[in-house]
Amino acid sequence: MIKNVKLFSFISVLALVMLLAACGGGDEDGAGSEDNGGDSDGTELGETSLTVPYVAWAGALARTPLVKQVLEEVGYDVNDTQVEAGAMWSSVASGDAAFMTASWLPATHQSYWEQYEDDVEVLGNFVDQAPLALTVPSYMEDVNSIEDLQGNEELGESVDWTITGIDSGAGIMQNTETALEEYDLDNWTLQSSSEAAMLSELQSRMADEEPIIVPLWQPHWAFAELDLKMLEDPLEIYGGDGDEIGAVASTTFAEDSPAAYEVMQRFLEDYDQEMENELLVAINDGASEEDAASQFLEDNPDLLEKWTEGLGE
Repeated sequence: MIKNVKLFSFISVLALVMLLAACGGGDEDGAGSEDNGGDSDGTELGETSLTVPYVAWAGALARTPLVKQVLEEVGYDVNDTQVEAGAMWSSVASGDAAFMTASWLPATHQSYWEQYEDDVEVLGNFVDQAPLALTVPSYMEDVNSIEDLQGNEELGESVDWTITGIDSGAGIMQNTETALEEYDLDNWTLQSSSEAAMLSELQSRMADEEPIIVPLWQPHWAFAELDLKMLEDPLEIYGGDGDEIGAVASTTFAEDSPAAYEVMQRFLEDYDQEMENELLVAINDGASEEDAASQFLEDNPDLLEKWTEGLGE
C-alpha cells in the first residue's frame, strides 16, 4: 500500500513538472519571449527607424509617400528626406539611409553606380523603361533632334542660347552637359534651377507659344497635361530606350530590417507605370503627395493587404 502511495506521488510530481515545462515557454528569468513584431514565419521588424532619401522629381515625390505609408502600416517610423542625387546615393551606400526610391540606371546615374555599386543592393524596379531627353513644345516643328540645335542661330537667339534645367546634381543634367560636348553645341549653356522652376518656365513659355528647351523624362505629368515632344538622340547620350527607375538599398537593409525588406520586395512586384501615372495625375490635380498616397491605398485595400500581410503590427 505504502509503495503504491509513493509511486502515485512520484507520478503526480513528474506530471506537474512536465505541465509546467510545457506552459512556461519563457527565458531563464521566466519572462515571455518577444519577436519584435515578427510574423509567424519569423520575419521581424528589426530596426524600426528608417531613413529614406529621395530627390524632388515628380516620380519620386509621388511614390515615396506611398512607400512610407505602407511601411508605417507594418510598424516602421520612416523619415523621408529630400536631398540631391549625390547625397541620396552616398547616404544609402554608407548605411546612413535604408534605401532610396529613385535610382535611374544604367545611364542617368551611371557615375554614382560606378562609385557605389559595391556598397548597395538593387531591390527592383518601380518603372522598367523611363526615357529621358531634351524636350520641346510640339509647336516647335523645325526642331526634332538634338542635332537641330547645332548652329541654329534663330532658335538660339530666341531662347538666349539657354537650355532650362533642374537641380545641378541630377543625372539628367550631367547627361545634358555631355550632350552639349558630344553634339558640338558650343554656343549653348545649361541653366540650373529646380524641377518646379523649370516646369513653371515651361508652362509660361508655352502659354504664349514661345520656344523653350528643357530636359525631361517619362513618366511625368507634363506629358499628359502639355503637348510636348522628346528630341531624337542619335548618339544615345540619354540612354536610348530609357532607364530603369528602381529602389536601391544599403547592403545591410535585409539584415537590419527584415520585414521592411519583405515589404519592398512585395511592393516592387506590383508597382508599375500605371500606378505612378495615377499618383502623378492626382498630385497635378491639386492633391498633396501624402493625400494622393493615402487615397491610393484607400482605393486599393487588396494591394495594401498583400504588401503587409503577416508582417509587423
